[in-house]
Amino acid sequence: MKVLVIGLGGVTNGGKTTLAEKLKNMLPNCDIISQDDFFKPESEVETDERGFKLYDVLDALYMDEMVTSIHNWMKSPASSGVVTEEAQKTCDSLKNVYILIVEGFLLYNYEPLNKLWNRRYFLTLPYEECKRRRSTRVYQPADTPGYFDGHVWPMYLKYKNELEENANYLDGTKSQEELLSYVYSDIIKELNKLREERYNWKRLANAWNGCDGLTLA
Repeated sequence: MKVLVIGLGGVTNGGKTTLAEKLKNMLPNCDIISQDDFFKPESEVETDERGFKLYDVLDALYMDEMVTSIHNWMKSPASSGVVTEEAQKTCDSLKNVYILIVEGFLLYNYEPLNKLWNRRYFLTLPYEECKRRRSTRVYQPADTPGYFDGHVWPMYLKYKNELEENANYLDGTKSQEELLSYVYSDIIKELNKLREERYNWKRLANAWNGCDGLTLA
């Protein structure tokens, strides 16, 4: 059994959740863990001097619990999700490979998570488009006046600037079809590399056992 852990991070309202769900429907043995499920209750989230609830920081999340959930999934992926017929047919030769997509806005700034990724992607948006999309969403608690400019966008820039230069950035203004096609193709390449590795290891094992015309001394 082999496990692939895929990070799908980046800007608020960048399309992470939608993309993750579409990938799950196309990939074999695939499941999703969402960072939004690990927010602390409002009473435990700090408030700054302006009255802003500081949700866009690591301290607003139960990050240790998130890491534990990912590790638990990795130990027993077969019991965690339903595989669609379409996804099963996609990679028939990789039925023992399980894929976990972890989606969230602060995935790559927490060191214990960075040890887990096989592939990772970071969705970006320009300021105006991000603000426009954010204004169409209803949050609980609701965004207060000035919250986007005073907290959300500055924290996004702060954490984005902490990433190394070779992060795999995706332009969130592109259509979902374009983004899906790129990420899906990239993950399939990773799966094909795994298939090749398994094939080579099998040949090596056969050779070690005296197959392929080789005899052990």
